[in-house]
This record gives sequence, structure tokens and C-alpha cells, in this order.
Amino acid sequence: MLTPTGDLVATARERGGAVCAFNVITVEHAEAIVTGAEDAGCPVILQISENAVRFHHGRLAPIAAAARAVAMSAGVPVALHLDHVVSAELLEQAAPNGFGSVMVDASHRPYRENVAATASAAAACHAAGLWVESELGEVGGKDGAHAPGVRTDPAEAAAFVAATGIDALAVAVGSSHAMLDRTARLDQELIVRLRRAVPVPLVLHGSSGVPDDELTAAVHGGMVKVNIGTALNTAFTGAVRATLDDRPELIDPRRYLIPARTAMAETVTAALRLLACPARV
Repeated sequence: MLTPTGDLVATARERGGAVCAFNVITVEHAEAIVTGAEDAGCPVILQISENAVRFHHGRLAPIAAAARAVAMSAGVPVALHLDHVVSAELLEQAAPNGFGSVMVDASHRPYRENVAATASAAAACHAAGLWVESELGEVGGKDGAHAPGVRTDPAEAAAFVAATGIDALAVAVGSSHAMLDRTARLDQELIVRLRRAVPVPLVLHGSSGVPDDELTAAVHGGMVKVNIGTALNTAFTGAVRATLDDRPELIDPRRYLIPARTAMAETVTAALRLLACPARV
């Protein structure tokens, strides 16, 4: 069932757990994510990034329609989120295409420009009925995430939220996008400080590179929305590769997409069972 993102995040926050948001690139991703969520009996967020839209020839509508259809037929609550949006033109397409939320990404700009751009976008999105996430700090490649001075400062985060009116804040606490190994160590003390300083839910990007114990500690510390993308692609590609290595004569894509979709669904189920509703301490 299609559900507003804000409702899923609010419920997770009340329960002291997290809601997981998984990146959708293909229809198979959306189907796998919902299957995994149904197996776990947990709500989930389908998120489509601006990069994914670019992959689909810059057209949001077709992949959004597919994700929305999958969400509407799901046996668990499913939200649609448009992630890492830089383009103002793409942002305007979110509400008409059924999204309940957006992540406005001006984090690459200097602080004052980030504030101004985010505040303007948030006002427009709220007028369209959208829940708004934004980012402060640097959640980039491995070097960027661990370099001195790029992690989110609690006092600055509180000022940023107050100035922009956003509904959730993605913070830099040591995770990195596109990590292929699970070796990231999060600044758990910083997460607690951010939770205490910021009145809105915290979001963790780059979660695929974070070990299970670090993820559960982060949720206990205050992370409410946990984004996962690379882990699905690793499972997908690994299953395709194994199938074709075993049966190189295959040409029907369904024969290798079925195990790929299953592998992604199992990854989703495992993540949801780990993070969906742990009690916060």
C-alpha cells in the first residue's frame, strides 16, 4: 500500500527503530525491495535518485510509474522518495509523479548557499505536500567521509534545520556512498549529540559499507531513516554473474534476472529484520 514517507519515518521514530530506504534502478529492484519487505513484515521506502533518472534517459515518469504500481500492490506500507535531487526541474516533477518525499541536495555548496537553496526548495516542496530531507556535511567517497572537518557539526545542524524548515536531516558521521566492503566505522558519539541537538529525524546515507553492529548502534543512537543501495547491486550482480558462469548458454534475461531479484529481496529482508524495530537504549 502506498504510504506517505513522513508517516513511516514518524512511526519508526516513535518505536525507537528505523525505516530502511532502498535505491531503485530497475523494475526488478522495486519488485525485490517490496518482496523482501513483505517477507520481513516491515514497511519500506522505495527511493529513486537523480542519477537513476539520468540512467533512464532523464525521464522520471516511466520508472516512477513502475515503482508506484509495485508500491500500491504491496502487502506492507511502501513510500516513494526522490533522492539526491539537484535539478530544480526534476524537483518539480516529484509530486505529479506520486512521490511523498524528496531529498533536496545542495550539500556541495558552501553553507550559506546550501541554506538558501534548501530553504527555497523546502518551501516549494511543502506547498506541494512533500516531506523534505536535506544533507549537511559530506557523505561522499571514502576519503571525503573520513577527512577532518567534513562531519556534521551539531550546533550548525540545529541552525541549518531551523533556517531551512526541513523535515529530516542526512548527516555525515563516517559512512560513505558506494562502498563495496563493510568496514566503515561510525562516530556513534556524534550521532547521539546530533540527535540531541536536532529536532528532526536523522538520516544515514552510505549504509551498505557499515557493519551490522555499527548500524544497530547508529539506530539506537538516533538514526531513523537508513539508506541502502550498493548492497542491492552487489547481490544483483553477484547472482547474475554466478548464473551466467554456471549456464553460459543462457540468452533469456528472465533466467538470470529471477535469481538476481531473489538475491536482492533476501538482502532487503535481512536489513529490515536487523533495523526495523530495535528498542532504543
